[in-house]
Amino acid sequence: MWVVARVSREALALAELKRSGFEVYAPRIVERRVLRRRVVEATPLLFPSYIFVGITAQWHGARWSPGIRSLIMNGSGPARVADDVIGELRGREVDGLIELPPRFLPGDRVRVERGPFAGLAGLYAGQAPSERVLILLSLLGAARRVALPAADVKRLRSA
Repeated sequence: MWVVARVSREALALAELKRSGFEVYAPRIVERRVLRRRVVEATPLLFPSYIFVGITAQWHGARWSPGIRSLIMNGSGPARVADDVIGELRGREVDGLIELPPRFLPGDRVRVERGPFAGLAGLYAGQAPSERVLILLSLLGAARRVALPAADVKRLRSA
């Protein structure tokens, strides 16, 4: 059975759980950022501060392992994660990293749904850090690149 553990110190938790004989799964994604005009890649957890732990007998050892803050509980025991969910995540891995489908493709027509630019349409121009997207909007007679929360932008259907 798989359970979810909240970690306080990721590397320590992973090492201690493995040393104790638990199977662990910490799915990661690639995150690209521009830092001082250079593209830097990081591989953070898909679910920040959470990992999956395979339990075969007793879960108490995992709960009190160094680096673990808590297990996600369902009453008096840990909440189970279906094997299908873990299989689906592992099926999306390429070279050990989860491939997330792109929300938008460059050039997609999008509309701003919320915020000060609500109702304006533009073109998707790329991804920005922290769940933000870059949109080209026509403002003040010129195309302007604006970073907006991805949740505030919807793709327009093609005609």
